[in-house]
Amino acid sequence: MKLIKLGLISFLVLGIIVTSIGLLFPSTVLVSRAVDVNASIVKIKPMVADMHQWPLWMEGMKDSSVTIQSSTSAQIGNTAVTITAVTDSTIVANWQAADGVLQVSTMRLIGKPEANTAIVQWQFVQQIGWYPWERFGSMMNDKIMGTLMEKHLQQLKQIAEQ
Repeated sequence: MKLIKLGLISFLVLGIIVTSIGLLFPSTVLVSRAVDVNASIVKIKPMVADMHQWPLWMEGMKDSSVTIQSSTSAQIGNTAVTITAVTDSTIVANWQAADGVLQVSTMRLIGKPEANTAIVQWQFVQQIGWYPWERFGSMMNDKIMGTLMEKHLQQLKQIAEQ
């Protein structure tokens, strides 16, 4: 009986310690990448503001699990993507996973419309819950998402510079 009691107390204390350490991590995760493109914003903007153009530069958009419903809405696997705002220099999209996780994507086109160069900056922001596994799992977001974002931005650069 003493061994079971010791095991339960140890498990409880360990859980409190892990949760406390997890709460030291930020509750908002931001992953951001940028690329310089030798093309005008006028040429780049339609490629990022219209989901029908995404298969040109975003790997996986030609997959059978992707359904593009309109220029502002698509289903990518179990994630619903909706472009919520388009301005002269910003495209904002919500990426809502089937499990309810929401990530807000913002693409900024930095430069002058008449210039032949631009910076495309892409970021994802996600709010993380208090559960320790969510907090510790968020440490991998930059490595996983950042690598894919870099690859997609390089493909966007190649297409835009043609």
